[in-house]
Amino acid sequence: MSSRRDILKTAGMGGLSLAGLPRLTLAAPTGGDKRFVFIFLRGAMDGLSAVPAYGDPQYVAKRGALAIAAPDTAGGALKLDGLFALHPLLPTLHALYAKRQLAVFHAAATSYRDRSHFDAQDLLENGTAKAHARDTGWLNLALGGMPPASAVALGTSVPLVARGPNAVSSWSPSSLPAPASDTLERLAQLYRGDALLEPALARARDANEMMAGTIMKGETQPTVALAQAAATFLTKADGPRVATIDFGGWDTHTNQHGEYGVLTRNFRQLDRTIATLQSALGPVWDRTAVAIVTEFGRTVAPNGSGGTDHGTAGAAFLLGGAVNGGRIIADWPGLSDRALFEGRDLAPTTDLRGMFKAVLRSHLGVAESFIETQVFPDSKSVKAIDGLFAA
Repeated sequence: MSSRRDILKTAGMGGLSLAGLPRLTLAAPTGGDKRFVFIFLRGAMDGLSAVPAYGDPQYVAKRGALAIAAPDTAGGALKLDGLFALHPLLPTLHALYAKRQLAVFHAAATSYRDRSHFDAQDLLENGTAKAHARDTGWLNLALGGMPPASAVALGTSVPLVARGPNAVSSWSPSSLPAPASDTLERLAQLYRGDALLEPALARARDANEMMAGTIMKGETQPTVALAQAAATFLTKADGPRVATIDFGGWDTHTNQHGEYGVLTRNFRQLDRTIATLQSALGPVWDRTAVAIVTEFGRTVAPNGSGGTDHGTAGAAFLLGGAVNGGRIIADWPGLSDRALFEGRDLAPTTDLRGMFKAVLRSHLGVAESFIETQVFPDSKSVKAIDGLFAA
């Protein structure tokens, strides 16, 4: 017969999860002033749709039916400069760019050059130059070089980037009905005096009471609710200072730009997620940086199913009140046949680790020596991008 302790261990929780209560484990209270949110678009976002290079002379010919209309035309992209724009379903990001709170990265990638989602995600998250080189994430390791701080992972699981030796909480909304109050009271009586279960239940109840009034009731876009939750945690004086949000479903092999296509839905959801995060953080937004990345880009030319296949370089974003934005960071390789990587992909010219290193060094106060030896080993040739944060 399983004991109460066995059941808890089998559930795999550092805290306690009850039917109807969101899953939550709590780390120790933390200090620090700056906030960082890491949003991973899993499945490989099409960077040439998110940030169309409408000014490239080959853009329309190469993209065909997937080309986004030029700015100042019906349904056109949102202009950034004479070469780049944003997808028309990303107005929140466009407004942030105008406020100089968004930096756009293009032709960006990790050092990975194959096309496996699993390997590409692992390499991006573990912080080394090889997939599966270690089972800890660079963001978790970076916590060890920060002023006292912890992180919260929002979603159904803790992503690799947040796993490791340092304190990380986790939270996800539950789809189960809420337990009756008398059930909770009976559990409290049953666990009274138990060194493991009594405090675990108390933490879970306290945290869920805290979250109950902040999560949007009936919200159908999951990352919007997670953004609200992230703000709730990050605005607490004794809460975590770093949060991760997983946003899956970006593998757009078919019907990419249809009215009800995957990418159309995802861009709408991404824009609402950022708008919600900005609004819910309130004045804390001014001390926040948000990185939005994906494991690799997609092919320049569409496939025969109205979508795109796995590629190499793509687009990424760094935004927030703490970001010195209103700029595009791209050594643009162009879309001519001879410029394409392996004859099909946008060529990679900017290493995403340069952005990550800048966030850690210039925003979160991690020492450069710690970044180079512990967080991103074997990457000294990749320099932190200067100027992303005010001096």
